[in-house]
Amino acid sequence: MSLVECVPNFSEGRRPEVVEAIRAAIASVEGVVVLDVSSDASHNRSVITFVAPKERAVDAALAGMRVAAEKIDLTTHQGAHPRIGATDVVPFVPLEGSTIDDCIALAHALGARAAAELHIPIFLYERAATRSERVNLADVRRGEFETLRDEMAANPERRPDYGTPRVHPTAGATAVGARPFLVAYNVYLGPASNLAIAKEVAKAVRASSGGLPGIKALGLEVDNQAQVSMNLVDLEKTALHEAFDAVQSAAASRGVQATWSEIVGLVPESALVRAAAHHIMLRGNPDACLLERKVRDAMAQAAAPTVAAFNAAVAAPTPAPGGGSVAAHAAALGAALVQMVAGLTVGRKKYAAVDAEMQRIQHEAATLSAQLSALVQKDADAYTVVSDAYKLPKEMPERAAKIAAALIGAAIVPLETARACVAVAEFALAVAERGNQNALSDAGVAALLAEAACKGAVFNVQINVAALEDRSAGDGLVQEARLLVARSSAAARKVESLVEAAAA
Repeated sequence: MSLVECVPNFSEGRRPEVVEAIRAAIASVEGVVVLDVSSDASHNRSVITFVAPKERAVDAALAGMRVAAEKIDLTTHQGAHPRIGATDVVPFVPLEGSTIDDCIALAHALGARAAAELHIPIFLYERAATRSERVNLADVRRGEFETLRDEMAANPERRPDYGTPRVHPTAGATAVGARPFLVAYNVYLGPASNLAIAKEVAKAVRASSGGLPGIKALGLEVDNQAQVSMNLVDLEKTALHEAFDAVQSAAASRGVQATWSEIVGLVPESALVRAAAHHIMLRGNPDACLLERKVRDAMAQAAAPTVAAFNAAVAAPTPAPGGGSVAAHAAALGAALVQMVAGLTVGRKKYAAVDAEMQRIQHEAATLSAQLSALVQKDADAYTVVSDAYKLPKEMPERAAKIAAALIGAAIVPLETARACVAVAEFALAVAERGNQNALSDAGVAALLAEAACKGAVFNVQINVAALEDRSAGDGLVQEARLLVARSSAAARKVESLVEAAAA
């Protein structure tokens, strides 16, 4: 399954019943899991975070936009946060099995539908932007709803990417984009009398003014306090604790101290682990903000009956799903274990030297797990094609060619599985050698699963090639398959020796 995260921001934070109606509309779409709802009365804004299969993400976002357009009137809306629409911004973020290109495509799809169905003009921003001057969300939102309403028709530079150059009378316009993971993070600098200093600090730390890379910042007054409101758009360039330190230092040089901080929405758990909650004066329980934990919990609950159903399908007296599908499933579990070990390494002081490598492995293992999960069904489908080809009338002239093509296809699919298995085995070796040694046995299980899955997948390559009338057509596939088994076994033996040495 290919997953994306979507984090729409709505211009309503004071009427819980409206926020709940929007949340319910999003959650009503099949396959969607709402992870978090954060509302702020001073900003008069709510952020809803949900995860969805790639195929359902646009439907869910549009459902939320539809309710927002019905229940929010920007002509009467007031709040501290800049906004151009009832649904102000809708970013898509790649998660397991999806890419930034997938999210760009989703942004365009949502833009076209929202303009056509809701009559809301859409501006594309960040990675989805079609014009360089719209990459930065602040440029899209310049002047807010009131200025955009006056300028859109007359100024070609303010014309939308989708829809007519006229704001919706009450729902305004919406910015839709694709971006890497973003953290909305606010640091407070005491009473509202420090607002001027908060604005100076925001200018000092934001990237556009020569501050830290990947930081957007504003100085705001919120609940009678001075706030530096930040979006951290690239945690690799500037980590959470680095942003806090920069704000604290800039404020201290002006005679003001940071009093507390908050996260709006969700955050990758590695960011909090690296930051150390006490260091950044974070209020509340950090666990409540952890994206990965909520995703794992939500997806585990959703997947529980699916695992049982898969086991039952394998046990049934039918040829598919069979060994090829089971091999892919086993390798997906191995990839998940690699992801776990890498995640247990990231952010640990003892393993600081390999932090970047483990973050990369964690992401790539997640992608492999999703790829292998898709191959479970793909293998079963390939068998069905072979079975259908053999059922063709024997007098049909093209029957032999169709059978040969189906058999080659049924060999290529497990070969894809075998390639992924090698990647899992070699990542297992990397985390076994350099990852958290408390999870060494887990890396060992991952390596053994990957090796067994690779061998099982190659059985399927060989058996389908053997069924060809002209076996030479599959020689290249078999040769590659044998090399893949050798690689997976070599990695597994190295991991096995590491585990046994540690246990001796």
